[in-house]
Amino acid sequence: MIGAGVFGAFAPAARAAGGLLLVALAIAAVVAYCNATSSARLAALYPESGGTYVYGRRRLGDFWGYLAGWGFVVGKIASCAAMALTVGAYAFPGHARLVAILAVAAVTALNLFGVHKSALATWIIVVLVLLVLAAVVVAGLSGPHRSVTGGAGGGNVLEAAGLLFFAFAGYARIATLSEEVADPARTIPRAVPIALAITLLVYVAVAVAALSALGPAGLAASTAPLADTVAAAGAGFLAPVVRAGAAIAALGSLLALVLGVSRTTLAMARDRHLPGFLAAVHPQRHIPHRAEAAVGIVVMLLVAFLDLRGAIGFSSFGVLVYYAIANASALTLRRDEGPPPRIVPVAGLAGCLLLAATLPLSSVLSGLALFAVGALLWLARRGTRPGRRGPAATPSA
Repeated sequence: MIGAGVFGAFAPAARAAGGLLLVALAIAAVVAYCNATSSARLAALYPESGGTYVYGRRRLGDFWGYLAGWGFVVGKIASCAAMALTVGAYAFPGHARLVAILAVAAVTALNLFGVHKSALATWIIVVLVLLVLAAVVVAGLSGPHRSVTGGAGGGNVLEAAGLLFFAFAGYARIATLSEEVADPARTIPRAVPIALAITLLVYVAVAVAALSALGPAGLAASTAPLADTVAAAGAGFLAPVVRAGAAIAALGSLLALVLGVSRTTLAMARDRHLPGFLAAVHPQRHIPHRAEAAVGIVVMLLVAFLDLRGAIGFSSFGVLVYYAIANASALTLRRDEGPPPRIVPVAGLAGCLLLAATLPLSSVLSGLALFAVGALLWLARRGTRPGRRGPAATPSA
């Protein structure tokens, strides 16, 4: 969870919530907890790759599993755009959009040549991010203090919570480890709240430092909020370090996201839920080269037309719908299947739908339009292939 999202999500959230940013952060964490808990119980029952794409099909029917997969692809493609825009905002703020497009092109080329982010690289980036965030917190709390509860923003806490939900992306990875840990039925339900609590504490510290240094109005107006935090706190010498750390973290996330979305696209194309030509695998490099190229092109188009707030909102909408289906699936678990306390999926489902509905209007409308397109594609496929069901696909959530 602790990665590039924290460098970009606080500014648009502060624009919505103003001095109530910390309340919005708490709401986002509660919804993330419910989603992760429901996903963990479903993963224990269905220990196979695919996440909610599998759960939805097994518990609610093919259409809902398909819609979850569609939401995953839509949301994570928008996440790619948000990561690319974060690279541009921190690395070269004067040419952020151009740099973002070049970053997507470079990452897509690396993926096409089989270059992936290794586990070691992931650990290095996480350590780097934590060191940078520690520097931001120390600098922000040591410099001149502003009011953290007054200033800009219309008090739209739910919109801010939906935008901050973006920064918690990654918690569901815990739920996919059922086959890799000892005693998963006991370990995974304990790991979820521990991981979320650690992440929430880090984010609260960063948010308080940024609000203290910039105030809600300054944070809302910033395009590189954590770099501006250290500068406003009188530690401007740290700004290049923060900018470099943010750019590296965002590039690492972008590399992994393009890889993951292209594999999901491959799986859905094999099921004929997406155009069949995207299911091609390169004979020498054994990668889904058409899916990777298509994802890269779509992300570059989004980067050309969306700002960071729009990309984060668009991403959050798709992913919130994805987890709404996960919570709905968890509600169907019988007592002998180890369901979570009923309040958890109920609160998760309601929270996902509420946060999705209160995102920026442009994100809601574009998200609804794309889900409508997805539903029409499903109906068209059913109409041309009556009585047929594709094999279960395995997109990674």
